Amino acid sequence: MKETERMADVLYSTLCNCRTKEDFAALFADLCTYQEVEQMAQRAAAAQMLTEGKTYAEIIAQTDISSATLSRVSRALHHGSGGYARFLPRGGGPQPEGT
Repeated sequence: MKETERMADVLYSTLCNCRTKEDFAALFADLCTYQEVEQMAQRAAAAQMLTEGKTYAEIIAQTDISSATLSRVSRALHHGSGGYARFLPRGGGPQPEGT
């Protein structure tokens, strides 16, 4: 196993140890910068809004995500590994501020 694969395995195993939103928040506060967490949150919110049928313009206005990043999120949502489809909150989960 390559060193990068071992490191990824440590990351994934660490994430699997989280049980609550508070666990994830504490881990991400230590693991990532505020901006990195904000960018991941922005992408997850954009993916959720895409599944709800929101337009690119609506999503950009609500999340301040760049059009390039939104396009990447859309590609991942429709042609990626299925992570968004499997793990996004269903049934009107949390929305970005101002909605």
